[in-house]
Amino acid sequence: MSTQPAQNPGGKKQPQGSGQDSPKLKLGSPLGIILLLIVGFFLFRGFFENVGVTRVPYSEFLTAIDAGRFQRVVIGDSWVKGYVAAQPGRAPPKPDKPVLGRDAGALPWMANTIQGAQPQLVDKLQSKGVEYEAVRSSNFGELILIWIVPIVLAILFWSWMMRRVGTQMGQGPPGVMTFGKSRAKLHMESDTGVGFKDVAGIDEAVEELKEIVDFLKMPEKFRRLGGKIPKGVMLVGPPGTGKTLLARAVAGEAGVPFFSLSGSEFVEMFVGVGAARVRDLFQQAQTRAPCIIFIDELDAIGKSRNSGIMGHDEREQTLNQLLAEMDGFDSRVGLIILAATNRPEILDPALMRPGRFDRQVLVDRPDKRGRERILEIHARDVKLSRDVDLKVIASRTPGFAGADLANIVNEAALLAARRGKDEVTRSELEEAIERVVAGLEKKSRRLNEREKEIVAYHESGHTIVGWFLPRTERVQKVSIIPRGVAALGYTMQMPLEDRYLMTVPELRDKIAALLGGRAAEELIVGEISTGAANDLQQATDIAAAMVREYGMSESIGPVSLGDRRRAAFLQQTGNPSEMRGYSEQLHRLVDSEIQRIIQEGLETARHLIRAHRTKLESLAARLLQQEVVEEEEIERILGAKASDQYTPVRSGGEILAPPSLMGSGKAATGDE
Repeated sequence: MSTQPAQNPGGKKQPQGSGQDSPKLKLGSPLGIILLLIVGFFLFRGFFENVGVTRVPYSEFLTAIDAGRFQRVVIGDSWVKGYVAAQPGRAPPKPDKPVLGRDAGALPWMANTIQGAQPQLVDKLQSKGVEYEAVRSSNFGELILIWIVPIVLAILFWSWMMRRVGTQMGQGPPGVMTFGKSRAKLHMESDTGVGFKDVAGIDEAVEELKEIVDFLKMPEKFRRLGGKIPKGVMLVGPPGTGKTLLARAVAGEAGVPFFSLSGSEFVEMFVGVGAARVRDLFQQAQTRAPCIIFIDELDAIGKSRNSGIMGHDEREQTLNQLLAEMDGFDSRVGLIILAATNRPEILDPALMRPGRFDRQVLVDRPDKRGRERILEIHARDVKLSRDVDLKVIASRTPGFAGADLANIVNEAALLAARRGKDEVTRSELEEAIERVVAGLEKKSRRLNEREKEIVAYHESGHTIVGWFLPRTERVQKVSIIPRGVAALGYTMQMPLEDRYLMTVPELRDKIAALLGGRAAEELIVGEISTGAANDLQQATDIAAAMVREYGMSESIGPVSLGDRRRAAFLQQTGNPSEMRGYSEQLHRLVDSEIQRIIQEGLETARHLIRAHRTKLESLAARLLQQEVVEEEEIERILGAKASDQYTPVRSGGEILAPPSLMGSGKAATGDE
């Protein structure tokens, strides 16, 4: 991928990222003028130093001393200067101020003297009672030290400060005057190096954007029917799903200039800079139309202007200018704006109306087939062993985004290189998945025997409950090796397929599996520990969502009591019931329902652990022996997993919940 220099609206090429020519020392520049003034000062210093002085022969100067004409005499290395004394009837001269003229008030007298004649001159002055002093003339070296060096250092410091300010606030030297220049990086034509062949797993989004490419390549196909291409296309989706990659692929396929920048690059500490950069960006883009402008992380400047009490003048002015520019340009010229964000809910409604960002394209997490294709793309330059089946890896990574899959392939390649292998095998890929899900292995964190035993029973409790409940994900691995930030062990449960809905029994079984570790500590160890903190938090979140958001409580009924915290910032009444949006009585009922659901899950976990205590102790002993137990050995110890017998959904039957309760699909129960 190569990056070409951007051009200004006039079409003159400028260095990338600056918008200005590189600084040079010119006579007309401020630095050149200062240097000329310094040189002129030293050239004319000697001339101006002796302006207003009457030059006389040395013999005449001695005669004037004998006649008592001088009040004061200054003796230099090769010259002597005398100041005329005041004549009777006139005011005496002021101290240290020369008297003008040969008579009273005339110019000072000056004569060149001979080096050897100075002792006789001093004797003569003493005999006449004339005030005198000797001075030493400064040489060229002293002038450099006293004048030139400090001035040059001051100029260099000033220049460094201006460059630093320019780099931070503008676009590099002389950046003080380039605050308002656009900081967009320009990629010419197909220089993005990315096409639709490099994008996988988001086929629907690609199909939507192919229409943009067709318009940029064949605009007459649309214009002859009076059609207009959308001015703006908003790419929305979770982080890592390929929004930026998709925008670069559009530019690469269309073969047009591609302006790329982030929303945060518009905003500076000075009000008005962001708006000026928006104007400059659109001016440059219109001179290069047809082209594409891509603004990543649009929420940095596109937040709703009614989102809070305190405003942000700079961001609002930048947003207003962007709205005005999108209204101002003609869509027929082929200027298209792409933007990406993972927070569409906070964007200003004015951005999303027709005529601005007309179209929203969802870039979601890929399904199983999409994950397989993404793995194939990222594995093109990786030497894979014959035992690697990317279809199996795709089935083990539900909920993973494209960036997660790229990270897995890269981690596997690094692990294989670290172990001195010539190929990436299945074991490296599986360990890479484990790293992404549970974190890095903490080999330096050593547990004592008592703690190790508690963690083993805790993780065995998760496994027993998850294994014998019919509607939970299959347990793939149990470990008591510390990983991540605070996990002392983990139980990895991964769904075998992509899921988009969850039922009430599935959620209740999920809560029971999360509480299996705490139940095992109560019944086997005899006391509870702090290791279940993360389990309790996840279980409480699921139960709260069931009651407040999805109407899964029989006592409260099918109502939504969603989070009202955003409205609380705008209401200053101080009444908690008004901030929640419902009464105190209903709030107590919600809390009691959450506690009831969690308590029922805990009782279910206790019942299963009592019924399968022998198997739990066998699994815990195996964990203490080898620290990690895989799925095959789990099935050998516990037997076949309980089957999930679904019944048809009838009126009044199972309630379905959206998949947000499932998180990202990376279901690993970690314990502190």
